[in-house]
Amino acid sequence: MERIVSGNDIYYLKEYQLEKDFEQDVVANYRHIFGNDTVYIDIKKKIGDNIVTIPDGYLLDFTFSNNPRLYIIENELSVHDAYKHIGTQLLKFAVSYKQSRLKIKQYILDYLSKSPTNMAFIESKASEMGYRNIDAMLESMIYRDTVDAIVIIDNSSAELENVLSHLSMKIDIIEFKAYENNKGNRLYKFIPFNNEVKEFVAARSGTKSVSPEDIDTIVVPAQEEGFQSAFIESNAWWQIRISVSMLDKIKYIAAYRTAPVSAITHIAEVDRIERYKDTNKYILYFKEPAKEIPHIELDKDKKGVAPQASRYTNYVRLMSATKLSEVF
Repeated sequence: MERIVSGNDIYYLKEYQLEKDFEQDVVANYRHIFGNDTVYIDIKKKIGDNIVTIPDGYLLDFTFSNNPRLYIIENELSVHDAYKHIGTQLLKFAVSYKQSRLKIKQYILDYLSKSPTNMAFIESKASEMGYRNIDAMLESMIYRDTVDAIVIIDNSSAELENVLSHLSMKIDIIEFKAYENNKGNRLYKFIPFNNEVKEFVAARSGTKSVSPEDIDTIVVPAQEEGFQSAFIESNAWWQIRISVSMLDKIKYIAAYRTAPVSAITHIAEVDRIERYKDTNKYILYFKEPAKEIPHIELDKDKKGVAPQASRYTNYVRLMSATKLSEVF
């Protein structure tokens, strides 16, 4: 069993028996999971007419000031069948959503009317974003062509990704684990929602002001064999995990070639992004063959700069960088 050791204190992986206990921990930690620019709407109300379902909640996300988003939340335990339970539930959400938009908006407004703090926060966001009121902003968020979802689960799996890959709706997965010591104290392990976006903004704090809207480029670490066969010969890069909110924002992809090259050497304009096979990952196709650029080399005097996974940045920032630390 997984465990975390802190001095003489041992925290063991908690195996949730009831979904409501898991959900309670998620809701209590939602600011840490989703960020300060979000509001978790903790309501369980029926939606749909012919096909009726009950989402676990909704997330209002204001990470991008020009594009506030609404997500359906599904809190799940991995002991539930990925096909019969989780897949079916999300399919019902997708089918029921369009016929329930007005109802969902009213549910959210009713919830906010009982939460003055959240109401004030959202009113300020509506004003900042140029909406005449909350009602107008919710209309914009809810009446999109499609609905996106976030599945929060205690243990993700390839089987779950396979199931979700066959649904038309775009879905993010957040793995949320709890560890508990013999005193009942808990630690939580997860990768925050939109984590790469927040990392980019946080890394540039104290310098020239940046915002999530500046992001338009993804940098991927590439070993030499993969770089040659995929980036150069196939004009594509695949098996990339990308958050739903970033799918329509990535315009360029750059390759950081690992040692012994240790530099960003090529960049390509992205033509389209598609789901990669039966997974919840993506493949990026290039408009044209990747172009070699003046190499942006790894800093010799700094540690921890080389990307171990995909990282976001801005095209102009990348093209003006002389060393890797200036890219992120």
